[in-house]
Amino acid sequence: MAPDTRESAPKSNLTASTEELLHYYRDMLLIRRFEERAGQLYGMGHIGGFCHLYIGQEAVVVGMEAVKKEGDQTITGYRDHGHMLACGMDAKGVMAELTGREGGYSKGKGGSMHMFSKEKEFYGGHGIVGAQIPLGVGLGFANRYRGSNSVSFTYFGDGASNQGQVFEAMNMAQLWKLPVVFIIENNQYAMGTSVKRSHSDTHLYRRGAAFGIPGMEVDGMDVLAVREAGRQAVDHARSGEGPYVLEMKTYRYRGHSMSDPAKYRTREEVDDVREHNDPIKRCEKRLADNGFNDEDKLKEIDKELKAIVKEAADFALESPEPAVEELFTDIYA
Repeated sequence: MAPDTRESAPKSNLTASTEELLHYYRDMLLIRRFEERAGQLYGMGHIGGFCHLYIGQEAVVVGMEAVKKEGDQTITGYRDHGHMLACGMDAKGVMAELTGREGGYSKGKGGSMHMFSKEKEFYGGHGIVGAQIPLGVGLGFANRYRGSNSVSFTYFGDGASNQGQVFEAMNMAQLWKLPVVFIIENNQYAMGTSVKRSHSDTHLYRRGAAFGIPGMEVDGMDVLAVREAGRQAVDHARSGEGPYVLEMKTYRYRGHSMSDPAKYRTREEVDDVREHNDPIKRCEKRLADNGFNDEDKLKEIDKELKAIVKEAADFALESPEPAVEELFTDIYA
């Protein structure tokens, strides 16, 4: 049996300044409000195809963004709107792409799962389960080849962690000591099957153990726990020690996609997480523990973010659809 390569998880007495907490609060709430609006637009028929919402998982990407440096790359799967917003992509461009308009990041031709931003070092959004993982290792290889100090943040879910290409990619990353952080967003149900029913080993941070890759299980509903674990993993990768696996224990409130009624879990289970473990509420509590009790300020932030999201939705719906001529652009042959 492969050795347990788990590192020590961050201690529970995590601290941050009020200014930092307000920044994380704002970023998480922006994602929440954006995704709520995207869900509404989907229900109204303005978003076609699939739409996978990030509601409930906001602390993962916001905590990881807190330890990124300029030049670090992000690549992920199809639950990707939150990642785009967290790395600074414009909400208007993201929403326009969701609605298939030419003002979107992929000119309205990529949709929910396929958006990119070279400026923000965001390399997708990939609809094929697990396909982004070897690509993320490729980004790490490019960093090493070019002699840069950048790290590839490679996100995937608990379902994708069973893909064979995960292990091929991890083997190469460790063999060549590539600067890659594998971030498993374990929301516990993949497309709709519990981790306990689909994984022989439910401790997903051990996915790299056979190759000697260290890993850590993290409270993915606590933005500060994510930040501290991320700092340890990124420092490891950036220093030339090779890849690192972070298993973020998180939870999605909505179905796998907008078409999923999520009958495989109870309403009571979802409500319990919302009430006792919501990442935004936990950030509010940390603010209160810091002595910040300005409810009016929090309401002001929420009002500002709702205005940003409304502007993004209006921009999207007012943007024209791609011209017919765009069918023949951005293709190889």
